[in-house]
Amino acid sequence: MVEMTVELLPITDTDVPAATDFLHANFDDRVPWARVCSARPWEVDAPNHGFMLRDGQRVVGVHLAFYSERLIAGKTERFCNLGAWCVLPEFRFHSMRLYRELLMQDGYHFTGLSPGEKVLSIHSRFKFRFLDTSATLIPNLPWPGVPGLTRISADPEVIGRRLSGPELELYRDHAQALAARHLVLIRGENCCYVIYREMRFKNIPIVAVILHVSNPGLFRRSIVPLTRYLLVRHGLVGTLAELRIIGRRPRLAFRLHSWPKMYYSTSLEARQIDDLYSELVCVPW
Repeated sequence: MVEMTVELLPITDTDVPAATDFLHANFDDRVPWARVCSARPWEVDAPNHGFMLRDGQRVVGVHLAFYSERLIAGKTERFCNLGAWCVLPEFRFHSMRLYRELLMQDGYHFTGLSPGEKVLSIHSRFKFRFLDTSATLIPNLPWPGVPGLTRISADPEVIGRRLSGPELELYRDHAQALAARHLVLIRGENCCYVIYREMRFKNIPIVAVILHVSNPGLFRRSIVPLTRYLLVRHGLVGTLAELRIIGRRPRLAFRLHSWPKMYYSTSLEARQIDDLYSELVCVPW
């Protein structure tokens, strides 16, 4: 009887309140799910917000999705980032219906950038591939530096003036994303745009996680003033950066791995996949 009564449906704009109330009650009550889903930070012709399961009028399962269109090697590519996935225990038999429905959407590349251990094994069965998440952890300490050599600004007006072309478009697309934090590192005429999110422990931000760096060389040369800024201004005690983003490990940093990340594509390579336009910039857990 349960199998016959459970309905699989796309999450439309009208369904967002019911789907986000379900996630708040059953998945993570610290995340403002309604804000995450109601306002897309960037413009995209998204087919849905993911899929949900209903038993009559009751929502019993949700799998969110974040859609984007990216210009890669001169061609517009469509992405579907797989987000939060939660199904009530008595309806777990239907969990894979949600997952398969998302993957059956034609014309998309799929990313899973924060999967749990069980989801990793499911992704592997469906031919997802791992990204290289070799990373470095830089302690944020009040290092001495050369005054005035590197200027750091989070002022939207300064960021808007210093960026141009694709980097300015990235900023405009992510400026309202709930989990994204934005900085520009300025040294002379050179500029580096940085997007990061905060990693929390017991709901206290402790580490800056780098998501995007426009100028890896300048980023590495600016490690001392940047880490001092993050410590003094935001109380963050460390900076986590994957080598695929910053190029190589800075001095005085520790080797480690970030959390596993996976993707599925029949045409794109791992180097063409990044953390942007995803739940990593949208969901402040």
